[in-house]
Amino acid sequence: MAAAPGQKCPMVILAGNSHPELAQLIASRMGIRLGDMTVYHKSNRETNVEIKESVRGKDVYIIQTGTKDVNNDVMELLIISYACKTSCASTIVGVVPYIPYSKQSKMRKRGSVVCKLMATMFGKAGLTHIITMDLHQKEIQGFFDIPVENLRASPFLIDYIEQSIPDYRNAIIVARNPNSVKRATSYAERLHLGIAVIHGDDKVTETDSEDGRNSPPLLRQTHHHKMEFGLEILPVLLPKEKPPLNVVGDVGGRIAIIVDDMIDDVQSYVNIAEVLKDRGAYKVYVMATHGLLSSDAPRLLDDSCIDEVVVTNTVPHEIQKMQCHKIRTVDISVMLVEAIRRIHNNESMSYLFRNIETHD
Repeated sequence: MAAAPGQKCPMVILAGNSHPELAQLIASRMGIRLGDMTVYHKSNRETNVEIKESVRGKDVYIIQTGTKDVNNDVMELLIISYACKTSCASTIVGVVPYIPYSKQSKMRKRGSVVCKLMATMFGKAGLTHIITMDLHQKEIQGFFDIPVENLRASPFLIDYIEQSIPDYRNAIIVARNPNSVKRATSYAERLHLGIAVIHGDDKVTETDSEDGRNSPPLLRQTHHHKMEFGLEILPVLLPKEKPPLNVVGDVGGRIAIIVDDMIDDVQSYVNIAEVLKDRGAYKVYVMATHGLLSSDAPRLLDDSCIDEVVVTNTVPHEIQKMQCHKIRTVDISVMLVEAIRRIHNNESMSYLFRNIETHD
């Protein structure tokens, strides 16, 4: 039954299979039980959802994040949302700490902006609001036609630095590439530390690789068609020649703290750590919000000169922690709980974004 005018709708928290530990943490902090729901896969791998209690007229919060089983995570979220929509839920809020496919947020050659597709599907499935954390690109919020709360994990990671890294005053914040300078600056200014920047690359990036195109036309073809089409010979843009990895800034005798929004393929961090150690850094920490740690990341980290990897629990990584003793976890469930509470009570969200600037 819907709530009477002026009264709050009852709250229901549902959890997919992606991160049951985080869902249980959120429910226990809220002081309520998880909603009764079963999500399972049939023998043909189709996803089946059975909500075993009424959600009519209620505010439903669906806890689901992106993991290595990303396509199942997406389909579970879409089907749960649609099931709530067709069951006449009042509002359906997706609590998605890590939005799947968020790395595919830019057009690359003949590809597509898959994150825009995700945003459209979430809205069509029935979600009316999204709570997430540290989007890969803040512009992703513009892909959605529904409100998106992009929370920040930096207060938790900064607190970890202050409480758990001895002599952090002798540290320096490292941006893993020039595109990460704003993030590194945000950490450095709050911790009153300096920054260093990694410049160069040790591999050919996806955008630099040959894709078989022959446009604009070859020079001889341009000459043939110059008069017919009125074309002028265009100046040739030379490909980028990135130098080998180098450190801009003094890290000698310092603790180097590399900050990023996610850690997926760790080989680049291992290479950066080796360069930092060669330049005199005596400890190297890697800190990020989302610890995807795909493939053989635990083995690479264990064999590397990285001293510690600190990530939040937006993505489950318990198996990786058992395989690598260097991984540490920071709990951010309290931030998600506060966001849920404020949305449910129609309170302002500005408190959760205090002292957050546009480049943070």
